[in-house]
Amino acid sequence: MRSILVTAALLLAAIPAAQAAETHCTLHYNMAGGGAFYKHSTGSGQITCDNGQHLAVTIESKGGGLTFGHSEIKDGVGKFSPVSDVHDLIGGYATAEANAGSGEASKAQVVTKGGISLALTGKGSGHTLGVSFGSFIISAAK
Repeated sequence: MRSILVTAALLLAAIPAAQAAETHCTLHYNMAGGGAFYKHSTGSGQITCDNGQHLAVTIESKGGGLTFGHSEIKDGVGKFSPVSDVHDLIGGYATAEANAGSGEASKAQVVTKGGISLALTGKGSGHTLGVSFGSFIISAAK
């Protein structure tokens, strides 16, 4: 009986360690939008993790400041810092950017949410000029 209790205690102690395992996740996305004085872009994507988890998402970027123009990103990629669950990636991330461009362009940006960072890259087209501060919001698709 004592050996069963010891085995059960060891198994229970191992559960938090297994739950704390970190996974690396990637976001593949498309976005479009723009504005004058207030920037607003929307898009959709798919988050996939190396532990097999995946999640369809919608993306919204909002910002204010001196900004004008329209842009579109197709086949963008984002790399998240390690997390324990794909659902940890849902929420609002802080952004800040400065940009100027016309026609075909490449873009790179890092956004953060607490201890989670997301490095975004993408190629697209459009005309933009400005500085914007705001949020990058990832939501589970409905």
